[in-house]
Amino acid sequence: MNFVVSLICLLLVPFSFAGLALIQQGLGRSRSAAHAMLGGICALSVSAIAFVLIGSGWAGYPGGPNHSFLAGGITWNWLGAAPRWGHAATDDGLYASLVLCLQLLSVALTAMIPVSTGNDRWRLRSICASSALLACGVFPLFAHWLWGGGWLSQLQNTLGLPPLLDVGGAGTIHVVGGLSALCIAWLLGPRRGKYDDGMAAAIPGHNIVLVLFGCVLALVGWTGLNMAASLLFHDALPQELLLVFLNALLCASAGCLAAVATTRLRYRKVDASLSANGWVAGLVAGSAACGLISPGAAIFTGLVAGALMTFVVEALELKLFVDDPAGSIAVHAVAGVWGLLACGFFAKSHAAHLAQLSSQMVGVATLLGVMLPLIYLTNALLNKIMPYRVDDDGDLQGMDIRELGAGAYPEFVLHADDLIPR
Repeated sequence: MNFVVSLICLLLVPFSFAGLALIQQGLGRSRSAAHAMLGGICALSVSAIAFVLIGSGWAGYPGGPNHSFLAGGITWNWLGAAPRWGHAATDDGLYASLVLCLQLLSVALTAMIPVSTGNDRWRLRSICASSALLACGVFPLFAHWLWGGGWLSQLQNTLGLPPLLDVGGAGTIHVVGGLSALCIAWLLGPRRGKYDDGMAAAIPGHNIVLVLFGCVLALVGWTGLNMAASLLFHDALPQELLLVFLNALLCASAGCLAAVATTRLRYRKVDASLSANGWVAGLVAGSAACGLISPGAAIFTGLVAGALMTFVVEALELKLFVDDPAGSIAVHAVAGVWGLLACGFFAKSHAAHLAQLSSQMVGVATLLGVMLPLIYLTNALLNKIMPYRVDDDGDLQGMDIRELGAGAYPEFVLHADDLIPR
């Protein structure tokens, strides 16, 4: 029974790919829309293949073979040693196969997140190379620490704390993906015309309708991923999955309404793109706890995520001069960190809230202190070998013409920013 339910949940996850791809291309310029969609699909494809061939062995699964070392009289499980080349799907039983499928879908979603940050300037070949790097080494490392039986899931043996809780991957998927987006933004620099006069110029998304439609698709995919992870990693019963769906919907709804209210109060008009991002931020924040919190706590988690996202987007753009067209850093990294902390406050676990919150803070510190430098250094090195940013002509023409040879809307769209000074 659990196998059938898990399989159905896993089959829903690709809806999150479609939703995220629509959001990414809709929030970018029209002259790079096809490139943004193709970039997302290529990131998905490359990461999936690279993970099965190499990364899956490093990620491992709970109870599987692993690499460990002894320090301070404590055994630290730091890397998986499962069979590579996809053999875990056939050699290690049904459970290992389901975990492999979930991890495969998760790494694909993680690799898609930074694509939107590189909108209008990130080369397609570099997207593929960066995605392969993420899937082979960066994602499997943290995935093993948390989902593969590694040290973050055994904090009671190492630090005397309860295991880190991150059921649906707020940290494993979204914070890792959001930190990757931050590193890509640093390496690429802003789009041409964004800060030419020392102030941030507005470059609105070209198709907010597709963005809002993508939000609905994202709900379906996120719910499937959260349900599958709850079944595989936290032994949830099928009847308990209704709470997972309810909390996902409540988090997303609260995040959207918080962004609607915040933008209305601050700008006198509701901002549709930020409201859409509030919806996704709510989904991200709720992914950490899934069915481990009450509906009331889910609403509060979503409200904070949606409101916080609007302030972070503004701070990154206006104060720190980080050009992130789709707001992926705020939506995934910041909302994901908040979700991990909220899980410590509200999750129903066997540990006291203070102890659980301490574990969550260890997870956040690991993401910021270990994973962020690792992601930046690996991408900076790859950028030296294979320059990430397109040349000036590509910046002016748009990525569709420069890299694909044809625009997404060849007969209908005029570019409002063609008069930007060269």
